[in-house]
Amino acid sequence: MDKKHRFGPLDYRLKSTETVFQGFFKMTRMIVEHRLFGGGWSKPLRRELFQRGSAVGVLLYDPRNHLVGLIEQFRPGALNESRGPWQYEVVAGIIEPGETPEQVAVRELHEESGVEVEKLLPICDYLVSAGGTDEKMHLFCGLVDLSERGGIFGLEGESEDILLQVWSYDETMEAFSQGLLNSAAMSVALLWLQLNNKQLRPKS
Repeated sequence: MDKKHRFGPLDYRLKSTETVFQGFFKMTRMIVEHRLFGGGWSKPLRRELFQRGSAVGVLLYDPRNHLVGLIEQFRPGALNESRGPWQYEVVAGIIEPGETPEQVAVRELHEESGVEVEKLLPICDYLVSAGGTDEKMHLFCGLVDLSERGGIFGLEGESEDILLQVWSYDETMEAFSQGLLNSAAMSVALLWLQLNNKQLRPKS
């Protein structure tokens, strides 16, 4: 059943925008009005938007050996985590102008894990946190050979220090159930893998 939103692109008015910060990322302040479900228009709302753009995430999965590849790296946004600011994540990168999500996936797999993907399976596209950022994640599962894989990767010019670890599927799901794998893309990807891994594994 096709469930449509009540309102659409013509039901808001962007009154003004200004860039309040421009660094590695961009912060924009806007004044916007929108239609109300009960009728009429909202008052002018001032909102700040963290403009990160679109990104790609790839969960590494080896269906033949039933292995999962995770990358570990320092994340300043996790400084207050009880286990510390190192996060287990999927391979990920930002889409640059002129690139497709698939091209970014292949590039980031090489830079962050040193593996070549055998097949890219789309999982979903989702808005990371639309209340405050425009970031959109294009999430894939990359079917790869993870036997005898692991090591340190990342681009020195981008100050990346990335450790690729290979875990069994059961180890991965146990860590997930204990809350150790708690980044958004990782959580979405592992829920998908729980539903689909049996279909991906070779038929005995």
